[in-house]
Amino acid sequence: MILIKIGRRGQITLPSLLRRQFGLQEGDNLALIPQEDQVILKPLHRTLLDLRGSVPVSGPQDLRAIRQQAIQEHVRQLAEDKGEYEP
Repeated sequence: MILIKIGRRGQITLPSLLRRQFGLQEGDNLALIPQEDQVILKPLHRTLLDLRGSVPVSGPQDLRAIRQQAIQEHVRQLAEDKGEYEP
């Protein structure tokens, strides 16, 4: 078991051992999934920004809003797969 401390502003630091094990880098996203008396952190390695430019569009796009929507959908799907999602 690895223990970490919650900082003054609610922040945590993942030990380098875990970052290396899961291939996490600065700026990566983690989904936080509550499960009974546990919290699961799930790495989200690919983001919409990684695919930027791969699909032609007909005008300016709000990538931040699209990215947030994709992250929320991914988290919802993870929770649904675990049987924890209630619409």
